[in-house]
Amino acid sequence: MKLIWILIFILFIGKTYAQQYNSDSWLSKPHGTVTVIPTVGERNSMLMSTFSLFPDWEFTYAIYTYNKDDDPRTDDGHSTSWYAKYMFWQTDEKNGGGSVKFGTGMFPGTIKGESSLDDAFNTYWVNFPFTFPFAHNKFSWDIMPGASVTRTYKPEDTTNAMGFTYSTRLAYYPFDQIWSIVGEVFGTEGEVYAKPEYKIGLRWEPNQYATWALTYGQEFNGNEGAGIEFGVMIFTPQFACFGPCKVD
Repeated sequence: MKLIWILIFILFIGKTYAQQYNSDSWLSKPHGTVTVIPTVGERNSMLMSTFSLFPDWEFTYAIYTYNKDDDPRTDDGHSTSWYAKYMFWQTDEKNGGGSVKFGTGMFPGTIKGESSLDDAFNTYWVNFPFTFPFAHNKFSWDIMPGASVTRTYKPEDTTNAMGFTYSTRLAYYPFDQIWSIVGEVFGTEGEVYAKPEYKIGLRWEPNQYATWALTYGQEFNGNEGAGIEFGVMIFTPQFACFGPCKVD
């Protein structure tokens, strides 16, 4: 019943997209753009800032807070993430391509809960977002394989632990490019293991300055998924550049 009401509300507001999704697209924001992304949710909330200081590059800082016991008055942990993204390929139609991301700190759901207090500068990672449009742009498929290494994975063990991260997201545009239905699966395999999770939602892009998202997420085999999350991406005009801004 809870999921039915979530879907009704999503359909009412239209399309959603924001960084509460673990998956990313190939795209780097236009040169000079600053992106601010606040998200609130049942399990975790987030504040992320991205700076497109150079053409095809993004630099991001994010902080996540956790609420695993469903009591918003308690602090169940936090983590931070710092990373860079470089877009190395884009289709002629600018509707797909590839990029590489690398940094420290992990997205909630891709790390063990007990690592949430010290994840940044304890876990380092790299992944490769690729986006493939098909069916005359009715569908957009994001694939993001990656790998991570975590230092001091266990309190009594200083041995590095490796993990393979995976994430894929499919967006369906039934009418236009303003809103879409989105589904996602992600997790981690290897010495560092995180249960597979899914998210569903819609993304709504009414203009070039803001994008909204409402999603529901859960573990496939468990009950510690993200739950309901609501977020917005706010884009500034192109001004934050080293040197003259390359205006698209």
